[in-house]
Amino acid sequence: MYKDDKSEIKTLSKDFVDELLKRHNIKLENKFGYDYVFAANMCIADYMGSSIEDEKHLALFVKDYVDDPDGYPELPFTRFYADCIGSGHPIN
Repeated sequence: MYKDDKSEIKTLSKDFVDELLKRHNIKLENKFGYDYVFAANMCIADYMGSSIEDEKHLALFVKDYVDDPDGYPELPFTRFYADCIGSGHPIN
């Protein structure tokens, strides 16, 4: 989710993230479902404007997060699920 002006939250679409990666010539090796879209939305909501300064670094973060050699398939979904539980919104 993207905090536009601290009051409106926007979500990056799959098409937007696909175009972002293509524009920066980034190919994901461990692309499962919408995991990379979650990673992009998490990054832009939590890190944009501090450690992530622009769209190129956003795209590089997605690559690093999704293709992390220490990670495992579908790590971003597991993170999303854990965040839901941790915030008191478990998915049945």
